[in-house]
Amino acid sequence: MERSFPWSRSSTVNRRAARIAAALAFAAIGAGSTAWSREAPPAADNPALEERTMDLAAKLRCLVCQNQTIAESNAGLAIDLKNEIREKFSQGQNEQQVVDYMVARYGDFVLYKPPFKAITALLWLGPLLLLLAGIGWLFRTLARRRAAEAPELSAEEERRARALLEGNTESQ
Repeated sequence: MERSFPWSRSSTVNRRAARIAAALAFAAIGAGSTAWSREAPPAADNPALEERTMDLAAKLRCLVCQNQTIAESNAGLAIDLKNEIREKFSQGQNEQQVVDYMVARYGDFVLYKPPFKAITALLWLGPLLLLLAGIGWLFRTLARRRAAEAPELSAEEERRARALLEGNTESQ
């Protein structure tokens, strides 16, 4: 009587067939999704309005991503802010009025290049202060090491060391 073990040849063949079927299914899903993808149409019918919107959006920070501008981000809030900019431009507001509105609503953080003010001084000077603190810490640490490496010798120890270096061993 022949025994069947889980690691027998038929089990290995079944596992291979299942892996191949899964790989083909994933490939079919991936190929299908690329067929449906296309470039998004501009949100505004007016190309000049869309250009103004994207120019200003490139100057404002995405509040979700924080490392991207609103123009680069695909976050929901960034899309909403682009639509809000587009709406403000459609109402006849100029770029400065829209920027003032955004700053009033979200603070200076929304500006990709915030102005230098008392409130943003730490933002601008923070990296420099950290660099100076690091350099100060480095010099202090090196000075402590130097002091610990070269202990002071007493007059007797110094005399004995000179005698040893000169080859005079009778002073021991």
